Amino acid sequence: MASAGEHAHAHGMEGAVAVRRAQNRRRMRAALAINAGMLVVAVAGGIVFGSLALLADAGHVLSDLGAILVGLAAAGFAARGGGPRRTFGFHRGEVLAALVNGITLVVLAVLIVIAAIDRLSDPPEVEGAGVLAVGVLGLAGNAWATVVLARGERADINLEAVLRHSAADALGSLAVVFSGIALLAFGWREADPIASLAIAGLILASSVRLVREPLDVLMESAPAGLDVEEIGQAMCGVEGVRGVHELHVWTVTSGFEALAAHVVAAPDADRDRVRRETEYLLQDRYGIEHTTLQMEEAVEGDELLQVDLQRG
Repeated sequence: MASAGEHAHAHGMEGAVAVRRAQNRRRMRAALAINAGMLVVAVAGGIVFGSLALLADAGHVLSDLGAILVGLAAAGFAARGGGPRRTFGFHRGEVLAALVNGITLVVLAVLIVIAAIDRLSDPPEVEGAGVLAVGVLGLAGNAWATVVLARGERADINLEAVLRHSAADALGSLAVVFSGIALLAFGWREADPIASLAIAGLILASSVRLVREPLDVLMESAPAGLDVEEIGQAMCGVEGVRGVHELHVWTVTSGFEALAAHVVAAPDADRDRVRRETEYLLQDRYGIEHTTLQMEEAVEGDELLQVDLQRG
């Protein structure tokens, strides 16, 4: 049965995650309103001025809107209780949303590249002044949305996914601005499809982490920045600990790291004290509050055990 201290740790962690989600949802809703306005302007400008770069940027803004909507839905979904069947609740909903956003970015980038290559062979007439004006407006809007999101809790992989969409779109708007300048100053029609290719490259670059990190979480890899072997050695340094095996460290969702291990205590050690001191070490030094430690008693005369990662 879990102790009162364990319940306090779990409730404290879940409360912090709930506060973080509420704050980040407010920021995402603000970014949603900004992006909705920019989408209308970018689509209208792309059609009126015949610019693929503006339409590509509009596509990225549309992906931003989708990312924010999915992120908001996932954050609300993740806050639901899971009941007796899903003991971790729906926390992984945020991770799945981030993965969907990353894959969507890859698909969008490929479509932009195909359209841009087709235009490079026969660049159409594009009105540079209109492209430049819409590009500047889009850059300002994207920068605003990015700043709003960047002030949130960046450890939230769901918010980070939306933020990277927004930041990449701001860079995409910058490419549109340069395209408009090239069209106005030099009449260089190839600038529009080249800017589109640059936007596609930015989209792909921003999608790498969005695909890799959710996959790491779903594969229950050790959290980034935590050395499992170092953690095991630190646990062995607690007075009364003879060894650690079956050591697992994973992430449930952003800000929710968990650890499970078998801890072998010396025959004469107070196992409750050893467990409490080990839990305190994990929380204080590594920020891991959700721990499950199975205490085992070493047999007198056994050799000193070391951290066994091969079995865990």
